[in-house]
Amino acid sequence: MARTHTKILVVDDDASTREGLAALLQGWGYSANAVPDGDAALKLCEKELPHAIVTDLMMPGMSGLEFVKALGERVQQVAIVVLTGQATIETAVQAIKLGAYDYLPKPLDAERLRSVLARGLKQLSLAREAGALRQRLESPLGSYGGLIGKSAPMRQLYQRLSQVAATDAAVLVSGESGTGKELVARTIHDLSPRREEAFLPLNCPAISPTLMESELFGHEKGAFTNAIERHQGCFEQADGGTLFLDEITEMAAEVQAKFLRVLEEGQVRRIGWSPPPIVPRLPPSKKES
Repeated sequence: MARTHTKILVVDDDASTREGLAALLQGWGYSANAVPDGDAALKLCEKELPHAIVTDLMMPGMSGLEFVKALGERVQQVAIVVLTGQATIETAVQAIKLGAYDYLPKPLDAERLRSVLARGLKQLSLAREAGALRQRLESPLGSYGGLIGKSAPMRQLYQRLSQVAATDAAVLVSGESGTGKELVARTIHDLSPRREEAFLPLNCPAISPTLMESELFGHEKGAFTNAIERHQGCFEQADGGTLFLDEITEMAAEVQAKFLRVLEEGQVRRIGWSPPPIVPRLPPSKKES
């Protein structure tokens, strides 16, 4: 979402604090509004819910926690950051349980607030996109994308797919042959922010062990016999999208070890790749006096 269209509400009983926070947020490009208490904030939220709320914890009348609780179900539609000068683990845990995105102590670290708001707004945007797409995918007849079924276990599956699709985490889909693992993977892709990029399925048993490493990671020209040109592997081809490895347990053990390293490091090295040489810097020569 564009910052100029992103509305943030500041709730704080201290006039100088809330005016300073509103000015800070506007300086970052957000549209900011400020109110002195939870009652005024709730009235504004009833008219139009902001994208994010920065609220003080200790306020006369309605406290910050009571305000978050009063938002009820709508708390899932806004990123809430709670601020306080009396930070304790108990109140932090309570704030998160009530639906707050994060909890920051006073005196406020402006750069930390900026980072927290950016992450919270990004997560909110992804959740809204996934929710809108989920509504389009879900049929009143009990289907969800290419999946069919409206039993309790299937409904739980649909909810789980929506949750993981909003993340960048690697996902393990397990099940018997023919149960629709590729359909599940494709549904996750369609729900994710990567849906405009490639969905690349790879059937591991169909590729010989000698070719699997090159197929996954790619190779450099001259890396082995007949490697007459550079080849991009599946990881590079699916970059920005989704790579689905079907029957991954059929992959050779040594390739699985290299695959695990890719998951851990987030980097792919083509076969035959070598880093450029490091040329040491020589000390400057001393001029004769």
